[in-house]
Amino acid sequence: MSNPTYKIAILSGDGIGPEVMAATLPILNKAGEKFGFKTSITEALVGGCAIDATGSALPDATVNTCKQADAILFGSVGGPKWESLPPTQQPERAALLPLRKIFGLYANLRPAICHKDLIHASPIKNSLIPDGFDVLCMRELTGGIYFGEKKTVAVAHGERSIDTMVYETSEIERITHLAFKAAATRRKKVTLVDKANVLETSVLWRKTVKAIAPQYPDIKLDFIYVDNAAMQVLKNPNQFDVLLCENMFGDILSDELAALTGSLGLLPSASLAEGTFGLYEPSGGTAPDIAGKGIANPIAQILSAALMLRYSFAQEKAALAIENAVRRALAEGYRTGDIYTEGTKKVGTTEMGNAILSFL
Repeated sequence: MSNPTYKIAILSGDGIGPEVMAATLPILNKAGEKFGFKTSITEALVGGCAIDATGSALPDATVNTCKQADAILFGSVGGPKWESLPPTQQPERAALLPLRKIFGLYANLRPAICHKDLIHASPIKNSLIPDGFDVLCMRELTGGIYFGEKKTVAVAHGERSIDTMVYETSEIERITHLAFKAAATRRKKVTLVDKANVLETSVLWRKTVKAIAPQYPDIKLDFIYVDNAAMQVLKNPNQFDVLLCENMFGDILSDELAALTGSLGLLPSASLAEGTFGLYEPSGGTAPDIAGKGIANPIAQILSAALMLRYSFAQEKAALAIENAVRRALAEGYRTGDIYTEGTKKVGTTEMGNAILSFL
């Protein structure tokens, strides 16, 4: 049987996006050589650079490229240059939100991993995380208050704004199954984050998750209110395995977890549709202050490619090999500026990519 070929839309975007993507693609190619698959790469414009070239943050040509692909490997979009545009035309809102809607990207997976070699970079007291931590935050991405009805009306002394939080059982069911399946490959624990003491949508979440749990008898199910969850991840992140969250709660908690790892430059993410299609991107932004300097950390982009291999292409061995190569590079002391400490090897974007490539 011939080796499979995977069609990938490469949307590098703005800021450090093109630099970290350039460090990632050789690793993706090497993984294909080693594990018997091929990649067909098509690059397309997105974000601010697309606005400059076409007037749109998400040109039709880019959407068509993505529709013809098996997955999207995304960089980052936005920056000060485009902040004067109306909010609905700014790169983040005019590119990412439409992509989520067009492709039905309903589940956002953010692995928040603090490696043992990098606990010094975490703001958590190191004695609380002697071996680091590994928490998967799973965020529902297409429902909730971000997508419910919105309106602003005049009242006697100003205005009243309304954002409606809406969820249906089917939306909760599909991401809950995904969370339990993810936990089965990890430490076998799911914690639902909600506010069931005051929100009707949270009551529905809790009811629905409880109904599904018996289908996964090996998985332990816990519940926690979101305010307590925000505190507990600071006190002891290792008590969690998979955090299952509705859209807004997941948005906030995943950023908190990201900060606790020590650097956004380390954190990948996956946004999944039903089936195998997904969009994979670093959790950090465009970092315009360091763009073009060759010093950005490419690890989040590289690990996003590993998630793509795992979730869209079922290439688990290749994904693990890339993740292990990243661990090896860190264990050998390679550090970009965001995670550098005295006594380690300070390297740039390309050098870090090459180090990981060599260990792959």
